[in-house]
Amino acid sequence: MVASREILMQLFGRAVAEVQPERCLLSHLPPPPRGRTVVVGAGKAAAAMARTVETHFGGEIEGLVVTRYGYAVPTERIAVVEASHPLPDQAGQKAAARVLEMVSGLGPDDLVLCLLSGGGSALLALPAPGLRLGDKRATTDSLLRCGATIGEINTVRKQLSAIKGGRLAAAAAPAPILTLMISDVPGDDPAVIASGPTVAHPPSLVSAEEVLAKYAITPPPAVARQLRAGADKALGPGDPRLAHARYVIVASANEALAAATEEALVAGYSPLMLGDDIEGESREVARAHAALALDHAAQGRKTVLLSGGETTVTLTGGGRGGPNAEYALALCLALDGAPSIAALACDTDGIDGSEDNAGAVVASDSLARMRRAGIDAKARLADNDAYGAFAAIGDLVITGPTHTNVNDFRAILVG
Repeated sequence: MVASREILMQLFGRAVAEVQPERCLLSHLPPPPRGRTVVVGAGKAAAAMARTVETHFGGEIEGLVVTRYGYAVPTERIAVVEASHPLPDQAGQKAAARVLEMVSGLGPDDLVLCLLSGGGSALLALPAPGLRLGDKRATTDSLLRCGATIGEINTVRKQLSAIKGGRLAAAAAPAPILTLMISDVPGDDPAVIASGPTVAHPPSLVSAEEVLAKYAITPPPAVARQLRAGADKALGPGDPRLAHARYVIVASANEALAAATEEALVAGYSPLMLGDDIEGESREVARAHAALALDHAAQGRKTVLLSGGETTVTLTGGGRGGPNAEYALALCLALDGAPSIAALACDTDGIDGSEDNAGAVVASDSLARMRRAGIDAKARLADNDAYGAFAAIGDLVITGPTHTNVNDFRAILVG
């Protein structure tokens, strides 16, 4: 177990290092404009991105970014505000209002540099007129609990926001705005990353109302009225206020997994990429991956199965744990103590859902050690208490803030 855990942690560490702002941002920094440069942004990597800009940008800068509590880093010219994630709070609301104020009144000779990463939707929270922050919190909480995808959640968030869905870029017009994004969403859709505050919202077959109906969510009355009215919709393609807005995705799960692939080869394993955009219920994805791992083991292969994306959890129990720990526990049960297989499932931002762990590791003796600790793994999975199950045997992975975020990282060592 020790050797396997060390290899798994090496793969994870290499993946996270590959998508650090200091590594992925530099080649995309623009030249200074003739006028002012205002830096704004949001996400779990936003503070580290801001520090990178301060260190390497060639001109004078000012601005503000908002990040998760505990994710701030020292900066001098760009203010850093900490706020709540995944549910928004007053600190995020005030920061979003300040961001809109900062970009308003700029001209064509100025530049807005927007730094976005995963978590930006909750952190940059400014309710649309007629809504309260509590309305957004309640709606977001319901969506997080029902297993909705990040794309579905952000479809609703945009309709309830005064800053998302291209509205930040509209406030900055006619100043040009360049958005540098670290993507945490499957498919790397810029309209989904942080709910796309600087990009157009593409026509969609699914509306916010349809998302809520799909999961049988009854929103607060003010939210229902907002959606029925259809007022203040997100900006669509061709909106003239977005004419000077452009974006670059500077890092994504693909780069992180490619780096892990190189590390796996060095360790003597044949890597097999299962995809960087996997979605679905954590426990169902885990069962499919376990079957694949058992098949490779039966054929005597020495391989590592790598995957990314964002799995989800439909909460039916009262336990603790995020999607990566739930995946790990379901995988553990599906492998049922199979020898020579070990795995890791972690979020690259260091936070699995809202807990203090990044995820968990699985070994061939995990179930046996849980039983010796008095843990019924099946019952814990049914109660959504993967955190408690792995905490009991010391197999949570706790990294602290990583200052980046390309979402899930999963590796299964076979042989």
